[in-house]
Amino acid sequence: MSSREKRLLIFFAAAGFILLNVFGFRLLDSQRDTVRRDRENASRQLDQAQMISAKREEVVGEMDWLDEHQPQPAAEQDVQSALQGLVEREARSRGLTLKPGKYLPTDKTGAHYHRVKYEIPVSGSEQSLYSWLDRLQVPPEFRAVTFLRLSPNREDDTKIDATVIVEQWYVPNA
Repeated sequence: MSSREKRLLIFFAAAGFILLNVFGFRLLDSQRDTVRRDRENASRQLDQAQMISAKREEVVGEMDWLDEHQPQPAAEQDVQSALQGLVEREARSRGLTLKPGKYLPTDKTGAHYHRVKYEIPVSGSEQSLYSWLDRLQVPPEFRAVTFLRLSPNREDDTKIDATVIVEQWYVPNA
């Protein structure tokens, strides 16, 4: 081989070596960036999974309670009449004076539960009223007193007038 051919061969080898290093380092850097991004994503997913697991541990007891106390599906009218019957029966058994009650519009915005609302004005002694309210407020039965307005009775100072809204959550029939 002549000296010119040797120099040309050395020149091409050097150029190839330089190009290989430049593009090789770029390829290596891009692979490092990809690995770094994948590692960060995996780290975020692990953190999120650990957070979800911790949240699950917090609510597993509530889910178990709900599973045990899940109400049977029922028609809206049946739930309304049962709620009205319970409210009025318990009020009469405690000696409270009832005025005509009324149903408020049923809340059907929940994905799984709907709720009926019954508003009733009553009057009676403080002890009887609190006992009645205590009987109505029963979370395991999905029933709650959601509104209470108390005022003194105008005719008798020993009595209290109250307007109460009682709500009953239920699973609607499919």
